Amino acid sequence: MPTAIEFFKFLPKTNCGECGHPTCLAFAMQLANQKMSIDACPYVDQAAKDKLEESGAPPVKGFSVGVGDMSVRMGDETVLYRHERKFVNPTAFAVTVTDTMSAEDISATVARYSSMVFERVGMEFRLDMFALRDDTGDPDSYLKAAKSLSENTDWPIILISDKPDVLRPAAEELKDRRPLLYSANESNVEDMVSMAKALGLPLALRNDTLDGMASLVEEAKKAGAEDLILDLGAASMKQVLENNTVARKVSLRRTFKGLGYPLMNCVGSGDQAVMRAMLAVMKYGSLVVFDSIEEQQALPLMTLRQNIYTDPQVPIQVKEDLYPISDPDTASPVLFTTNFSLTYFTVRADIEKSRQPVWLQVVDTEGLSVLTAYAAGKFGPEHVSAALEASGALQKSDGPIVTPGMVAKLSGKLEEALGRKVLVGPMESSSLPKFLKGLKG
Repeated sequence: MPTAIEFFKFLPKTNCGECGHPTCLAFAMQLANQKMSIDACPYVDQAAKDKLEESGAPPVKGFSVGVGDMSVRMGDETVLYRHERKFVNPTAFAVTVTDTMSAEDISATVARYSSMVFERVGMEFRLDMFALRDDTGDPDSYLKAAKSLSENTDWPIILISDKPDVLRPAAEELKDRRPLLYSANESNVEDMVSMAKALGLPLALRNDTLDGMASLVEEAKKAGAEDLILDLGAASMKQVLENNTVARKVSLRRTFKGLGYPLMNCVGSGDQAVMRAMLAVMKYGSLVVFDSIEEQQALPLMTLRQNIYTDPQVPIQVKEDLYPISDPDTASPVLFTTNFSLTYFTVRADIEKSRQPVWLQVVDTEGLSVLTAYAAGKFGPEHVSAALEASGALQKSDGPIVTPGMVAKLSGKLEEALGRKVLVGPMESSSLPKFLKGLKG
């Protein structure tokens, strides 16, 4: 991304203020922080815009596989460490079917993986793509399997074969779904690039060494390939770590542009495959292809992905609202907590364990936890009373208001503000089941 000074060089330096900022330098600083568009300045010519667009393009090229809402975006990354800004496009997980499988087996496999869905802190986890591997070497068998897979899923598809004559009929059949073609290597790169270019499809390149991959990329680019993803091998975790890290570093530092593309790994199946996949998630992998994966392996992997690809500067938040739990009525107590998602879902789970009817009020604290929000002045009596008033909690329940034990100091002023009985709850939400059952008694 260009610096503020680099942006400033292209501005008229008249300080006209038409962009909404008092000086051109102030506008340049907003551009550098990606808070404004260069189009806000009416005096920058198109040639300057083109130069800025080229220099401001992400060092890791981005593109999409698939179409519509189910498409998967890869690349567009701009940082080496997530705390610098954030990682942009989460690692996609694909599972494999083969052209030796019957249509019924393909349908059953698709149904199995499509139903592998998990929920954590209000977010839904699932796999992202299907890959079709050529095991027969027969174009007709592969095309038949490709049609069967396409009929059974809307997910993006990866077509896997190193034989252009096998891949071409299936690629032509599914071109409107924008599949990823895998893979081009030193022996077939000319034919594979020609096919990808003619059909307008993204292409995966495969080489186990950085030097070899750099040469392959150069050859593919000369032949007109645009949307590329690089498979640097996954023979060992050491190889994944070294190759992915070096490729990302030289791309972001712009010391070598030949590896500035998304990275992928085909990891096989089993626990070792999951370990390599976890490393790929942590170290710059845009796509991981499994032969197969089980639910107990997928959940921790997807949890890791969620943690790596959430914005570290923006906590995951829940909407401020009044949430009924276990069918509460007008006599049920009203508990409240912050809108930090981990706090909310922990508190909610512990309330549900009690099997007691409760109204749970979520207060907007900008994603801060209870003590942090209180210390920051975002979880005071005025915030809680305003949230309760806005949600109509005081009209829906005549029961007691219960404040988290960690902020017991709220109880007195909150009673005065609400004119209602306010109880102090337990320090830890794990004690809520016992507390709520005692409250009923």
